[in-house]
Amino acid sequence: AFCMPLSTKSDTAPGQPTLWSATVDALAVGTDIDVRDNRFALISKPDPDAKRLIIVSAANVDRYDFDHLANSDTSPIEDPGQSWNALTVGAFTQLDQVPSNPSFRNYSLVAPAGELSPHSRTSLLFGDKPWPIKPEICLEGGNVLLDKQGFPESKHPRLSLRSTGIKNDVDLTSANATSAATAQAARLAALTIDRYPSYWPETVRALLVHEARWTRPMQEHLDACGKKKGERARLLRRYGWGVPTEETVLTSSHRAITMVVQDEFCPFDEKYTMRELRLHALPWPRDVLQSLGEADVRLRITLSYFIEPSATRRGWKGKYTYASYGLRFDLKAPTDVNVTDFLNRVNRQARAEEDESFTPSSASHKDRWLLGTQARHYGSLHQDEWQGPGAELAACDHIAVYPVGGWWKNNNRRDRRDLPVRYALLVSLNTSTQGADLYTPIASQLSIPVTP
Repeated sequence: AFCMPLSTKSDTAPGQPTLWSATVDALAVGTDIDVRDNRFALISKPDPDAKRLIIVSAANVDRYDFDHLANSDTSPIEDPGQSWNALTVGAFTQLDQVPSNPSFRNYSLVAPAGELSPHSRTSLLFGDKPWPIKPEICLEGGNVLLDKQGFPESKHPRLSLRSTGIKNDVDLTSANATSAATAQAARLAALTIDRYPSYWPETVRALLVHEARWTRPMQEHLDACGKKKGERARLLRRYGWGVPTEETVLTSSHRAITMVVQDEFCPFDEKYTMRELRLHALPWPRDVLQSLGEADVRLRITLSYFIEPSATRRGWKGKYTYASYGLRFDLKAPTDVNVTDFLNRVNRQARAEEDESFTPSSASHKDRWLLGTQARHYGSLHQDEWQGPGAELAACDHIAVYPVGGWWKNNNRRDRRDLPVRYALLVSLNTSTQGADLYTPIASQLSIPVTP
């Protein structure tokens, strides 16, 4: 895991790839590159053993304002935070204690506890498509004080994190903003790698995002969107998927379980039509879900993979020309008669998406998703959350992972055609229903020892 809390303003439109962000993408996927005369060249195939998890900051705002959310929303994430393969980290804050020093009597806090940090940038100016939703997660970055004239105090120790000093002889010093948040994310990634040494970089990235949760203020903004998926997606460009914690990333519980799949396949044949997809059966305790009746169950799905960036800068504006390929996931719907019917629907969707004639699934099922199929499939990490009655979810017992084209296909790259692509798929199921034990029946079905 590599921590890179560095950024710079780009001369391209917000969200578009640059030489720097494309280099980050290439290094993450394990492709050797050559950069000279402001040109970018791929000089090897992606090497699975050389893949890296690169963690970058969303970057900090240039100024501070009492309306800090509007200020952050109009401050786009800086280069290379738009990188498809990197994990981009924004900042939130729980630090809301005003200093007792009389010199700060005329100052007030900018952000309430649980809200986006006044330091953090967002990706709302990337537009609704086609660029990745950034940041993916937020971690503590500290708060800011403003006096009545708007003069800021942005580094007060009480509103910053404490860390060991490295530039002087003091034992402790202060750190804040998105650099501090990025360092915490890198620490959490390192703990995850130590706990789960068989996990790929794609999997570690997925787990940190999968286990993130929105704070109360973030959730209130999302709830205010109602059923408007477009507005929800825009809020994710401010908050990402929320805040991960060490406890949620490294442990599980009887009411919230997580299935982790690492797999690979060769997606295309010699004519670059879809050769394979992956179908994953879900070990749901069907009888337990049915017994929940109308009680709500939450299903969260995360699909993480690394793309190989195109070396042709003029192609970076197209939908299928920057990324080497794309992967998608879909869940079997209650309206799918059987698995064959589900696979037929997935095949139609894959063809329709490449023809840009894609339409979502049946209305009754699509309304259960937080984002839906049209908003979640940007970048190379796709996440969505299904919420509905347990009895309805009992019939949704398969997930398909399927490919769509990119520059490998568009350029007819025969040297890439037979390369396997790998991905991490994370699926979690939880319910707040008292007494409902989802873990034990799944563990018994999979012959996993259950400790008292």
